[in-house]
Amino acid sequence: MTLGLVGRKVGMTRVFTDDGDSLPVTVLEVSDNRVTQIKTASTDGYSAVQVTFGKRRASRVNKAAAGHFAKAAVEAGHVLREFRVAESELGSIKVGGKIGVDIFKVGQIVDVSGTSQGKGFAGVIKRHHFSSNRASHGNSISHNKPGSTGMAQDPGRVFPGKRMAGHLGAVQRTVQGLEIVRVDAERQLLLVKGSVPGSRGRDIIVRLTTKAARTPGPSPKAPAAAATAKSAPAAAQAAAKAPQAAAPAAKGA
Repeated sequence: MTLGLVGRKVGMTRVFTDDGDSLPVTVLEVSDNRVTQIKTASTDGYSAVQVTFGKRRASRVNKAAAGHFAKAAVEAGHVLREFRVAESELGSIKVGGKIGVDIFKVGQIVDVSGTSQGKGFAGVIKRHHFSSNRASHGNSISHNKPGSTGMAQDPGRVFPGKRMAGHLGAVQRTVQGLEIVRVDAERQLLLVKGSVPGSRGRDIIVRLTTKAARTPGPSPKAPAAAATAKSAPAAAQAAAKAPQAAAPAAKGA
């Protein structure tokens, strides 16, 4: 894994490219990521960097956390997150220092994690995209019902995992493969193409994508096109020889 940043979702807007195309982007504030601890393989069994983001009142910080922040000489934050990094990357990072948005560059692909918007208790149509029943012709107040969920006498129960009504949203989600459109180092902002989970003001985590970039492979139609291109000269030569072969036959007749 690589080093990432913790921040908050500011909102969505759009930017225009040099060609005049409009790109929907999400603005992420990732300012003031303070290093609270550096873990190494010799002391902790693995290498990682722990950072904090945001602010928290002193009355809301327990003694254990207060001592942890005081040891690193940083202000207490409301988010504490650690990123696993290679041992070789720890040399330029110091406890009490800050990690800025300059670790990212325009054009890089990132994964953004956050808590999705909570929708409360939702029915099967909204939660699982079921189709509604008929709204007329004898259907009495059951056009938005899930339908039968029970079983016959054997097994006589509802199997676990049955898609039914229930709580929707408010879960941890990660959107992968978002492109960085702009990096604002002065205001510590990241503009990524597309949407990210969560409401405005919610905490998010940004890190480089874990998926390798896909290289475009050969087109399925490429072999057929190549075979057609190779057979075209042969067909042209055969067509040119055909009248010459027919001429002696006509003369002999």
